Amino acid sequence: MDAFLEKFFPTVYEKKRQTRENNYCKFNDQGLAAFTSSLYLSGLVATLYASPVTRNYGRRISIICGGISFLVGAVLNAAAVNFAMLLSGQIMFGVGIGFGNQAIPLYLSEMAPTHLRGGLNMMFQLATTLGIFSANMINYGTSKLDQWGWRLSLGLAAAPALLMTVSGIFLPETPNSLIEQGSREKGRKVLERIRGTQHVDAEFEDMIDASEMANSIKHPFRNILEKRNRPQLVMAVCMPMFQILTGINSILFYAPVLFQSMGFKGNASLYASALTGAVLTLSTLVSIATVDKLGRRVLLIAGGIQMIICQVTVGIILGLKFGDDQEPQRVIQSQW
Repeated sequence: MDAFLEKFFPTVYEKKRQTRENNYCKFNDQGLAAFTSSLYLSGLVATLYASPVTRNYGRRISIICGGISFLVGAVLNAAAVNFAMLLSGQIMFGVGIGFGNQAIPLYLSEMAPTHLRGGLNMMFQLATTLGIFSANMINYGTSKLDQWGWRLSLGLAAAPALLMTVSGIFLPETPNSLIEQGSREKGRKVLERIRGTQHVDAEFEDMIDASEMANSIKHPFRNILEKRNRPQLVMAVCMPMFQILTGINSILFYAPVLFQSMGFKGNASLYASALTGAVLTLSTLVSIATVDKLGRRVLLIAGGIQMIICQVTVGIILGLKFGDDQEPQRVIQSQW
């Protein structure tokens, strides 16, 4: 948003206002790069701390920590009067992501019945895509509020953060976590409550056996590197890595900037970002509806083929149709 850039990144704002310039240099600013990338960097570091907290103190504590971090980040960003406050807020958002992504999927898996576990984890992905779409729509709407729209946009992150924090306070700890902490009786009571029956002996014994087996392993990370575990290790590392290396996360996160760099005007870039988020949400719904019928492998291959085709197509169009100082409107007019 222009008001946001003018206040915190005036040099970028001046570049953006120039009509005859290289499209790819509009947002070439170290401060802006630090602001946008600090979220992922702080999220990466926070994950390293969130893992032992989640394991030793429970899933609820990590969820609450993540919610509080989001709240602090939203307040700092909405009330920012200088770059330091803005950057601090973004770092706190990253801390929230690190703790939330560490604890919430694990919490869902441990609380869900076996036959619903896969579906609930996919609902987590759906919630993520709905969040991206909602954020894009909020950005599109608040961009029309002139000078303070960006404050409202960033401050509204406090709403889901508050929901996450309050939920973490009132939700029970998972039976698995209670068993790991030595509170087996509490774990059994929670399991009985969430299953709605006292006949949980088999599942409870499985949890105890799994906990004891996990604790009996002296060097878990060393065991992962053993030859018999290498196929699982390669899949666990390479699948997420290749997904990230496609660039889709960067495209989603930097969508407004990318579209403006291509020559879209401010509102048009936000509208295009919202459209991207809508397609993401729709494709997630399609995946949920077809995953059990088609299988995981078919969806994985189909998604990979689609990404290859679309990204190559976009690259060719940008290379052939968009010059250094062209705008989409002028390109369309020239074709006519």
